[in-house]
Parts: sequence; C-alpha cells; structure tokens
Amino acid sequence: MKIIDGKNLRNEILSKVKAEAALLPFVPVFCDVLVGDDPSSVQYVKLKASIAISVGIKFHQASFPAEITTEDLINEIKILNNVPHMCGIIIQLPLPPHIDKQSVLDAIDPKLDVDCLGAYQSKEFYQGQSKLGFPTALACMTLLDSINTDLNNKNITVLGQGLLVGKPVTLLLEQRGLKVNIVTKDTANPEDIIKNSDVIISGMGHSKYITGGMIKEGAILIDAGTSEFGGGIVGDIDGESVKDVAGFLSPVPGGVGPVTVAMLLNNVLTVAKSLT
Repeated sequence: MKIIDGKNLRNEILSKVKAEAALLPFVPVFCDVLVGDDPSSVQYVKLKASIAISVGIKFHQASFPAEITTEDLINEIKILNNVPHMCGIIIQLPLPPHIDKQSVLDAIDPKLDVDCLGAYQSKEFYQGQSKLGFPTALACMTLLDSINTDLNNKNITVLGQGLLVGKPVTLLLEQRGLKVNIVTKDTANPEDIIKNSDVIISGMGHSKYITGGMIKEGAILIDAGTSEFGGGIVGDIDGESVKDVAGFLSPVPGGVGPVTVAMLLNNVLTVAKSLT
C-alpha cells in the first residue's frame, strides 16, 4: 500500500499560492472569525493564520466573546466584509449554541465566502456557477488526482453525504462524468457496495469503520472522516487493518487535513485574482 502524503501535496499547492500572491498589486487579506475560546478552535485558527502569513496573505484577527449575540456578530461580519483587500472570511465552527449559525454564515459577502457555507455561495457551487469550492471536497479530489489514475472505469463510492465532504465531493465527481455510488446510514447492504469499490472517499466520522476485510484488493482510499479515539484523532479507515489490501491510502492525520487548508487559501487567492 502506498500512502498519499497530504503534507507534501499541501506544500506544493502553497508554493504556487505564494508565487501567485506575490504577483498581485495588493496584499490579500484573510479572516477566520473566532467566537469564544475553545482550545482546539483557537489552535486551528492560529495554524491557518500562520500558514496564510507564510504565503504572503495577511491575516485579519477577529475574535469575539462567547456571549456575543447573533445580531452583534452579524454586524461585526458586515464590518469585516468592507475591510480593504479582504479576500476571504470564514467562521470557525462550532459556534456557541445560542448563535444562529446559518444567519451568521449568510452574513458573509458571498464573494468572500471561501468556505462556501453561506446559502448563496453554496447554491452557486451546486449549480456549477462558482469559481470557489468546498475546501475539504477540493482536497479529496486533489489527493485523488495526485496518483494519476484513470477514474473513468472505476467503481467509485462516497461514504456519507455531509455538507463538507460527501455531498460536494459527489458533485465534483459527477461533474467529471463519473458514476458515483452513495452510501449513507440508510443504505441497504453497504458492505456489498464497499467491497466492490475501486475508489472509496469516506466522510462519515465513524472511527476505524473500514477494515481490510471490507475492501477490494488494490482499492484507493481517501479518508476525510475524523473522530476522537483513544485520546487522539482517527479517520474512518483503520490504516493498520487495510495496509496489506489497499493500493493507496490518504490517512488521518496527514492526508485530507493539510490539503484542506491549502485549498482554502487557494480559494482566497482566487478571490484576490478576481479583484485585480
């Protein structure tokens, strides 16, 4: 089994982003809105900030107390929409339970919605009219493309139909004219579908669900699921169990995650280029 190294791929993408950002007549600005002080959210925002800065994108700090109201947060986002050279705003999720998440996401100017979670940008994406895409779904496709395999005659299965991975990645595959099997919790005989799949993209968040005995010899596995297990983060695929059966594995951690951040910043660059 070959490991699809997301960190190397991330570095390649970020190198291109940095080179193109340097050619812009202005420094693009990116903002990750943080509400509250959840340690893992704080850490993730810091990571995205440092990577953005490393490729020549300015990070705009926007942190608010957990007690902020939905109305006040929406007003703050409207101010952020008008920051000079702003090229991307995202909301660090999850938000505190009292906040109306969708109203907050919809307050982001659609042109700056680089996570594609606002209603307008999401609709544009599903109608094939957006230059932006869901970063995690784009990361899955980038990892798949990196192994240079012809997918036309492959039996492709997407596990889960979540907003961030399953649903958008299914569309991206179908836009290429590929036939996609979809497995959800309501699917009858999912094991039979999985066993016959040449390519599996999983975004269920079901720890170590897929084992070596469930997959086809030489299967290509893209793991986009994350869940806590044994004090750490694991994926939907049991890497140890599949290593003697699978052909390729994009693991957790070190696979989809690093590439997702790179695709997010590539979205920011796309917005910046549209403003020149």
